[in-house]
Amino acid sequence: MKAFSISVLFIGCFFTVASGCAQVKTDSIAITAIPQPQALKFNYKQLIIPAALMTYGIIGIESDAIKYWNSELKDEVTENIDKKITIDDFSQYAPAAAVYGLNLMGVKGKHNLKDRSIILGTSYLLMSGSVLGLKSLTKIERPDGSGNNSFPSGHTATAFAGAEFLWQEYKDVSIWYGLSGYAVAAGTGFFRMYNDKHWLTDVAMGAGIGILSTKVAYWIFPYVNNKIFKSKKKEAAMIAPFYSDHQYGMGLIYNFK
Repeated sequence: MKAFSISVLFIGCFFTVASGCAQVKTDSIAITAIPQPQALKFNYKQLIIPAALMTYGIIGIESDAIKYWNSELKDEVTENIDKKITIDDFSQYAPAAAVYGLNLMGVKGKHNLKDRSIILGTSYLLMSGSVLGLKSLTKIERPDGSGNNSFPSGHTATAFAGAEFLWQEYKDVSIWYGLSGYAVAAGTGFFRMYNDKHWLTDVAMGAGIGILSTKVAYWIFPYVNNKIFKSKKKEAAMIAPFYSDHQYGMGLIYNFK
């Protein structure tokens, strides 16, 4: 993924720029810095769901009981299918695309365009590397016999990586954005089984990898942003309410160093 650049547009009432040593006598009012999004802090509890999904997927590679359950579920899901539905080829990208769509509609997420693109790119890099590596190592046959790269499900991993991305960006705006993303991701996993392309263990492993990849991307974002995508220009922004003599207002001070 390519990182995107972002331009900042700002408008202030009674915007004042001080140059040189010129000073304006004003009453003392606190200057409030524009808040920056807080980095997602590592917490072991965040590992429970992806770890459980991945553990089930890994155990299922050798477990006869889980293999039997895979076969039974496959028969139930595909029993009366007359025509395959390929919506999963598109739905895998829907949760991540929703983040950019919501922003275009004016619903602001946690990060700006550049930062969230770095996070998503990092997530996809981790996710795709894990999925492709496991496919080449395990060489498990697909349910329809079309190939030996069934484990794990790449479509499901992509969908759940996007769902966690949507959740992290918009959970503070409304939890329904994140929940809808997970619903689409779960539907993607179901259709991978419906279309006879994956076993349940493939889908579970893919979901765990997707979720964990995005969480890791958020955890390491401060390091990635500072070390790899660090801007040569230092920027600082502050909101400065003021009043002096017979005028008052609020300004935005934006410094480029």
